[in-house]
Amino acid sequence: MASRCPGHRTSSRPQGHAVLYCPFPGENQNTEAAPSDGAKCSSHWHIWINVAHTDERCHSVPAEVAAVVPQDPALLIGSTLTATCSVSSDLGLHASQLFWTLNGRRLPSATYSVVGPTALAVTLPRLSGSRQPSGDNLVCHSGGGHVLAGSCLYVGMPPEKPVNLTCWSRNTKDLTCKWVPGGQGETFIRTKYTLKYRLRWYGREKECEPRGTAEPYSCYIHRDLALFTPYEIWVEASNQLGSATSDVITLDILDVVTTDPPADVRVSRVGELDDQLTVRWSSPPALKDFLFQAKYQIRYRLEDSTDWKVVDDVGNETSCRLAGLRPDTVYFVQVRCNPVGIFGSRKTGIWSEWSNPTAASTPRSERLLSASCDPKSGELNAALRRELKQFFGWVREHAAGCGGVSIKLYDQWRVWLQKSHKTRNQVGEDDLS
Repeated sequence: MASRCPGHRTSSRPQGHAVLYCPFPGENQNTEAAPSDGAKCSSHWHIWINVAHTDERCHSVPAEVAAVVPQDPALLIGSTLTATCSVSSDLGLHASQLFWTLNGRRLPSATYSVVGPTALAVTLPRLSGSRQPSGDNLVCHSGGGHVLAGSCLYVGMPPEKPVNLTCWSRNTKDLTCKWVPGGQGETFIRTKYTLKYRLRWYGREKECEPRGTAEPYSCYIHRDLALFTPYEIWVEASNQLGSATSDVITLDILDVVTTDPPADVRVSRVGELDDQLTVRWSSPPALKDFLFQAKYQIRYRLEDSTDWKVVDDVGNETSCRLAGLRPDTVYFVQVRCNPVGIFGSRKTGIWSEWSNPTAASTPRSERLLSASCDPKSGELNAALRRELKQFFGWVREHAAGCGGVSIKLYDQWRVWLQKSHKTRNQVGEDDLS
């Protein structure tokens, strides 16, 4: 069948022959155009002889007239390689007219050895890891710079056992798994990682299909998952130098469920109390039809700070009051959810991402308006005793018959106290005017 080398040209040979030079794809026929560091390695660079000088097409299967051995070897870092370029005597080239390049750079002649009239060898000691996963370009050239043949060198390390395999399911609809390459992670040559899984007792082995947008060392299973049945999951790593398999983990989808962050997070003031804010939110809508006991966490920070304070003991409530805050200060608040015990699972769930920050400010403190300096510790104790005396007096007057003192009652007194301070301040200002 007729074939044509892209960008070929004819060189004069003995009568009745023509030589088609096939350069590296997309390059010119000279040494400067030889494959560079960024070029994908290809060993299919050959010269073909035509038996009809007047016809540029090949009417029969062409004969390879130059070759490099070994072809596309996989080598450990630190290895020494000796490669040989042999050319057909029909080319009329002597071994002394040949030279080598590695990734587009000419190799020194001191590394060459003539092993025959038409064969030139090169020795590369203590090889470093390949500069690109597709391999390094080792190319044999004629004296005029034409590419004769080449080989891809894959220099690297076999993969080590993948570690830290973890998986989670968002709302029980899918499964995402991530892992960490073993050792230092770098193998220098293309290494394939395959996530495999099966139902523990009777399922057939399946492979997770990688998606182009996925993070490295992760895989996403988006369909055909079974509930109430444990899975066995593991990762296999392989390249041309070896393979390794992670430990097998066993899990039930219901035991590794996470969910979307809580929705509709709202932060509001507590009346006129200057040191408190109330946070309210809604349960994740994707789990509204599931039987589960949620846990929530809240974190908050000052507007001009990066340090978050976490409230752990929120429980299953969908509201919480933050106390002990600074008056007249903007706070950012976030909430996250842990769906515990979905359909009776006894495993601790996985925390969701934090909700988007919601901002609110505490009221301005009226008591701070008349302050000119920080009171000493003795003055603070005296002020505290006065406030407690006022509080219990207020309780006897306004809450007669109550069996106990509640937070709500204390809040009512704080509001009354702030109003009293405000009234006194206004009276004092009127007297001064």
